[in-house]
Amino acid sequence: MRLFGLLGYPVGHSASPAMMNAAFQADGKAAVYVPFAVAPEQVRDAFTGLAALGAVGVNVTVPHKVAAYEWTDVHTPEAQRIGAVNTIRFSTEGAIGHNTDVSGWWRSIEQHVTGASPNFAVIGAGGAAMAILAAIATHRKASVVRVIARRETAVAQLQQRFESSLTIDYAPWDKRHQVVSESDVIVQTTPMGMWPDTARSPIEDPSVFSEGMVVQDIVYRPRETRFAKVAKAGGAKVIDGAGMLVYQGVDAYEWWLGHAAPVDVMFQAVNAHLAQEQLEHE
Repeated sequence: MRLFGLLGYPVGHSASPAMMNAAFQADGKAAVYVPFAVAPEQVRDAFTGLAALGAVGVNVTVPHKVAAYEWTDVHTPEAQRIGAVNTIRFSTEGAIGHNTDVSGWWRSIEQHVTGASPNFAVIGAGGAAMAILAAIATHRKASVVRVIARRETAVAQLQQRFESSLTIDYAPWDKRHQVVSESDVIVQTTPMGMWPDTARSPIEDPSVFSEGMVVQDIVYRPRETRFAKVAKAGGAKVIDGAGMLVYQGVDAYEWWLGHAAPVDVMFQAVNAHLAQEQLEHE
């Protein structure tokens, strides 16, 4: 039995175990994917222990992605680009750190992003925003991206990281409605609206949105956030965050195993998991 897993703190809410275990079963693999709740002060010991146990690979989620980057011996270009690791492969040569958040996000939205340089607005300036900016810098590098955040210093760090590949402008939080109204693609990356605080949204006015806009909330718990509902009421094309979850998992699976993942099975597993979770919250 080959061991895979997910390290985070907490991890009990994650749909990844259901998704990955369904994929292994459909693919005929003798493998198991286990969630591990690991406190930050113990995460390096956890990585070392999993390597000693002969684990094949793990995913890494909040708050361990930077620690995973620092612990791994070798980094792929994707991990180097944002200084964070969300996927590790253990090998006889050491631990290899990779990042599938970048490719996972782009695969979730690319069919909806038309034109060589759409106007992007990214709400939030944390780790998720960094992955999204890396994807834009790769696939739509002629674009100007406005990052809406409360702290200008956080955006300045993003500007410094991407200064050679992407133009990033800071947009103050109190200007968010105007910035969103002027954008073609809007991505909401903050935890705002996530269970249990589902009544919150960074935008409350549907008139800010219009037909032709593409709007994504990467929060997928609940599946339709208040932000998504407001954007839909304004006529925008709305994409939920489940696709990013699935595609980053697909890319991790394929990187670990070296062949195509059962994508449809993984989507079905995530959909079933989130539907059950929704029933439990109603």
